[in-house]
Amino acid sequence: QLVESGGGLVQPGGSLRLSCVVSGLRLDSYNFYWFRQVPGKARTVLGCIRKTDSSTFFRDSGEGRFTISRDNTNNTVHLQMNDLKATDTAIYRCYVQNTWGQGTQVTVSS
Repeated sequence: QLVESGGGLVQPGGSLRLSCVVSGLRLDSYNFYWFRQVPGKARTVLGCIRKTDSSTFFRDSGEGRFTISRDNTNNTVHLQMNDLKATDTAIYRCYVQNTWGQGTQVTVSS
């Protein structure tokens, strides 16, 4: 089970830290992904944290502004988002092994 939190309303240029609490899986046994979806548009992958060495990769939209980390003690994967833009407004979801979280809404607006 995956449960996201940390979304909300933020002004352009602001930051948010999303969390995905994981139940039933070891964080270091799987690659974990963050996706986002704007209503009416296709879901897109933001990035991934690899199981092997916690290295990460990002698609263009998040590179340089977003980071993914994991906290093995609390079984949580984080998505740190900085310098947020209006175009980052979306529902953000974490994903692993055919399992999705319910999503958390991020709205960037002045």
